[in-house]
Amino acid sequence: MITATYTELRSNLKNYLDKVVEDSDNVIVNRGKGSAVVIISLEEYESMLETAYVMSQPDLVEAIRQGDEDVKNGNYEIVDIDGL
Repeated sequence: MITATYTELRSNLKNYLDKVVEDSDNVIVNRGKGSAVVIISLEEYESMLETAYVMSQPDLVEAIRQGDEDVKNGNYEIVDIDGL
């Protein structure tokens, strides 16, 4: 995670944004007396929203947990996708 002041960010915006997108890095922007903000890629943001949605659905969380348990215990069947 990278930290920058508002002034540093403004002076080097392209470089900071490139690091966020290309290196999957996050940038914390310290704003003096104001609250800090974080810059993340759109891909990471969407992933966080999806995770929050899944975790808010108890039935879905249980189905995932059960599926994981089934795989660990060998309770699964390999299916040839071409045969579907």
